[in-house]
Amino acid sequence: MLGLGRVFRWPLVALSLTAGLAGPGPAVAAESVVTDIRVAERAGVTRMVFELTRKVAFSAFTLGNPARVVIDLPEVGWRLPARPLPGATGVFEKLRYGLYKPGNSRVVLDIRTPAAITRAFILEPQGEKGFRAVIDLTPTTSETFLRNAGKAPVRVTAPRPSPPLPAAASPKNKMVLVKGPDQAAAPVAVTAKGPKASRSGLQPPPPPPQQATPFRLAPRKPELKRRGKKRVVIIDPGHGGADPGTIGISGIYEKHLTLSMARELKKRLERTGRFKALLTRDRDIFIRLRDRVQVARDAKAELFISIHADSVRDKSIKGSAVYTLSEKASDREAQELADKENKADLIAGVDLTYETPEVTNILIDLAQRESMNQSARFAATLVKELRRNIKVLRNSHRFAGFAVLKAPDIPSVLFEMGFLSNPSDERALRSRKYRARLAAMVVRSMEAYFARIEEATRK
Repeated sequence: MLGLGRVFRWPLVALSLTAGLAGPGPAVAAESVVTDIRVAERAGVTRMVFELTRKVAFSAFTLGNPARVVIDLPEVGWRLPARPLPGATGVFEKLRYGLYKPGNSRVVLDIRTPAAITRAFILEPQGEKGFRAVIDLTPTTSETFLRNAGKAPVRVTAPRPSPPLPAAASPKNKMVLVKGPDQAAAPVAVTAKGPKASRSGLQPPPPPPQQATPFRLAPRKPELKRRGKKRVVIIDPGHGGADPGTIGISGIYEKHLTLSMARELKKRLERTGRFKALLTRDRDIFIRLRDRVQVARDAKAELFISIHADSVRDKSIKGSAVYTLSEKASDREAQELADKENKADLIAGVDLTYETPEVTNILIDLAQRESMNQSARFAATLVKELRRNIKVLRNSHRFAGFAVLKAPDIPSVLFEMGFLSNPSDERALRSRKYRARLAAMVVRSMEAYFARIEEATRK
């Protein structure tokens, strides 16, 4: 995925730059705070260490295609040292972290070669070091890795949250471990006092999801607006949580910019008194692509706009663009962007093994054609408004198979605000004033779009 390699090297730069962007939404109080992440290799074993202020339960499992190790914790805070995240070491390549869902933080490790989780344990505080969650990874064969991928996780439990570390805590070091799936037929739950039955800590993962049913295809023509009825618009801030999106040249995360822009757009839409604007996420949390679509369908939205910022190797490319759904991409760049955005679930450590082709592919049903036509009309209106005011790409309305635009009965567009790889675009998008200008253009475009619908319906 373009731009992702840089996301994992300078996390604190991004945090400092986003302090004035999207403020925190409603959140569960974190049980613990991760204060450091370390990785080392010795004698063929790659060890991951997460230092915490309190002892917490955690679980770890592997996923294939691509090869990943996923670590689930309770909702934790992140206060990491002012240095880059660990680089490639042993089987470890890079990592990303964030809020996966309320009450559940997630770390996703990309691994360079197939690996097995051979040990997982908690170390008690010692000297200046706090509680440490430790995971050992060892190389394994591709066949063994794929056989165990997605199976029952290794779990380490904590019967109750430990008290915060005192200023000069130096208790005796204790270690407990559990063997991974390569050594045991079933995972063993452990505590700081030794192995016991899994009655507390993280709950086992749910069984594999049932085959998802395809969307019910019922194209809905825009209704004539009744007096006093507000138009329902869904605003989708791209990425979030363990999926950071791309990163700007200054270190800003796409996920923070999209949320800030979405909040500004919602505020301006509702200020008109003619719109009811809803967000697919209102905090830094991961939302699956299909769930974003379902939010819009459940709300009976009349328009869906997904907000993003792009990144490419050529730093001279700049400008906004609007994308709509199509089986065939309008150009190579549009196809590359769609491929990148459609990997969001994989990036956040989601197992797509049990998805049906109806959900995972992007083929268009005939019943979607009317919605696609409406999407194209709004895209043309938005591009026209943007072109009057700011720099846009030469081919400013593009087409590709974006999974997040799949709602069969809701006009949907993806708005790329600009390129975080371009110094000028990135500087502008970090500006609250510029984002307010963009939001105003989108509002005017929506007003014009719905005005034409109402006029056509009356005829």
